[in-house]
Amino acid sequence: MRLHISDLVIIAKSEAELSAAKLFCNELFLRTQKKYEILSSDNSSALRKISFIEDESSLPDNDCYSVSLTDDFHISFSAKTIRGLIFAYSHFLRKCEFKSGAITLLKDITGTYIPNKKIRGHQVGYRTTPNTYDAWDYEQYFRYYLDMMAFTTNTCEHIPYEKGVSDRNCLMKYDEEEFLIEASRLADSVDMDVSVWHPNNDNESEEEAVKRREILYKKIPRIDHLFIPGGDPGELYADEFIERTKKFSVALKTSHKNARVWPSAQAPHSYNDWGEALIEKLRDLPKEIDGLIMGPNHAFPMHELRQKTPALYPMRFYPDITHNLRCEYPVHFLNDDWHYTFASTLSREAVNPRPAEFFTLHRLFSHYTVGSVSYSEGVHDDLNKMVWSLLEFDSTLSLSEIVEDYVRFFMYSSDTDKLRDCIFGLEKNWDGDPLNNPSINYTYKSFCELKHDYPHLASNWRFLLLYFRACCDKLILSRLQFENELIEEAEYHLRKYDTESARKVLLTDFTDEYNKLHNEIFDLGEVLFNLIGIQLDVENYHTNNWERGATLDTIDRPITNKLWLLNRISYCEELPESEKEEFITALLNRNTVKPDEIYYSVALHELVGAGVKQEGEFYMNFQGDRPENDGTMPVSMLKVYDHFSFRARFGGFSDRDYTLTVIYKKHNTENTHQKITANGFTVYEGVSYGGERNEKFDRELLADGFLSASYKINKEFFINGTLDLLITEETKGIEFCEFFIR
Repeated sequence: MRLHISDLVIIAKSEAELSAAKLFCNELFLRTQKKYEILSSDNSSALRKISFIEDESSLPDNDCYSVSLTDDFHISFSAKTIRGLIFAYSHFLRKCEFKSGAITLLKDITGTYIPNKKIRGHQVGYRTTPNTYDAWDYEQYFRYYLDMMAFTTNTCEHIPYEKGVSDRNCLMKYDEEEFLIEASRLADSVDMDVSVWHPNNDNESEEEAVKRREILYKKIPRIDHLFIPGGDPGELYADEFIERTKKFSVALKTSHKNARVWPSAQAPHSYNDWGEALIEKLRDLPKEIDGLIMGPNHAFPMHELRQKTPALYPMRFYPDITHNLRCEYPVHFLNDDWHYTFASTLSREAVNPRPAEFFTLHRLFSHYTVGSVSYSEGVHDDLNKMVWSLLEFDSTLSLSEIVEDYVRFFMYSSDTDKLRDCIFGLEKNWDGDPLNNPSINYTYKSFCELKHDYPHLASNWRFLLLYFRACCDKLILSRLQFENELIEEAEYHLRKYDTESARKVLLTDFTDEYNKLHNEIFDLGEVLFNLIGIQLDVENYHTNNWERGATLDTIDRPITNKLWLLNRISYCEELPESEKEEFITALLNRNTVKPDEIYYSVALHELVGAGVKQEGEFYMNFQGDRPENDGTMPVSMLKVYDHFSFRARFGGFSDRDYTLTVIYKKHNTENTHQKITANGFTVYEGVSYGGERNEKFDRELLADGFLSASYKINKEFFINGTLDLLITEETKGIEFCEFFIR
């Protein structure tokens, strides 16, 4: 189907039709640089016509729309309100190519479209925490509303003062609650639902909290949903939390009678029984509550929460599509095996297109809910938003088609297939060890070709974000290869106890090619800040802290033992001559074991290396992107497993006694009870981290904040050379990064 732009007219009559038609014409102008006329009747002699029809009778609700196409190429978009009309024309644009002076509609999109999920939204809170939104003005917010609606988003979620007072930073053009009022009005102008995420302030009395909310909510022109987190933040016990929620509901519905109130089953860390207490309160079926939210730090996993929650209450999902680690759904969330090199340098909020992962997450959890509003802290997750929204609208769509829609809508007049493959390539870049991943070089090369072949993409922030990530991945791989070569040569000198030569090798400068790419990454940081306000460092662009997408602050974090070796060489040179050789030998052989022994590192071997899948919901307390990773920590210690139990299975042991040495992260062991068993036999039972200490090993070969503890495993505990190791602590859990069985 080929539609020539020279003979196209737009037809619209009612206020909603005209508003939608004007927005559509703006989109066409962006793609064609041609202005189109809007007529009030269809008696034009033009061969190609697009009509907007406000139809309040034939469609079920505001989220539905229909598209019709006649043989003489008269297209009609029909919907009950402007919301559906935007969905309709955006569907058309997603299926069009704009090249060589023509609009090409790639497939017949005739039909009536009814969404699977009622709620399809994203959090775009105007506060200091996000790495992007706080730099925006109203025009940018409205543009982003339309961008999200182009992928059938029907809800935006905003945030008042989090602790009752303004926390405005130097980037913010408006007071947060002044902004909230106008942002709600802008959303209402396109019939977009407004959700308000409004946590409890633990320092505020119930009376103060209710009064403040009642006054604020009356000022906000549109509120459709109120999200009240139980924790994260918040430390109210479940009964008080529900009582406040009921009163907040009454306060809200005095001015927004049709709004729905959604408490969230996010449990405060202070109460072990908070979840059960919450469910007990919900069994009373308080009429002030309209549903329940499942989100990070949840009281129960999704399946269990749905089982326990009274059927009266629908569930809404709060998926974290924005974070990469130390979060609910880290990269490779089914295994939590994101390689430490990427985790160290790209950190928690790097540019993170993860279409395949979130396609899987949606398939796992969508059946439990009536929809979702995602957790987002900036545009680094932009692709994830659009993928998630379209899946919520129609879960039968193929992932490839959704990504192609993203490219055609946002990076028009370019190579759709190549950009699609590059986006999937960025996700593949994060699979496994970078040294064994050919996707990194291939994807970087492809992005460079696209940048050269389509110069107009140089001002497209979405393309530049993806290109920025490709450059970062390439830089990380290059540094890993370069530093590993230096380490190999330095260790050759250390085996001869020649610390001076080893130091000289490790201090070798990077290549000019590496430095050029490094400089380009930092230049892109400035370009992207100017284009879209994304804040890629703290000092220049004022992101909240290093963990909030400050890739330029973390990109040079250690990813090999280069700095660790330099640090240990300096330590060695301060030792008496009689101790230096012994220390160097211990350093080089730190992780070396005999064939019938085991060395296991969570960072080096991942959880799969334990030989058994861990039970329950563990937490990976990653250390590598933290400022503490400054060369005083070997890479083998970068991942700290944090859970109530850890299990491992190994074989190949000889008929002798062994010693288990576990490297723990220090924490308060008061009121803890740890147990270690080998094939069911008790190896240790007592206070956490009890066992024999090796202070010399801890001082010389561990990072600060860690300690070792050793336990004897009698030969009688092994069964035909096999070992089923189980470590448990049911109160505070265990935190460890590696262990030896020697």
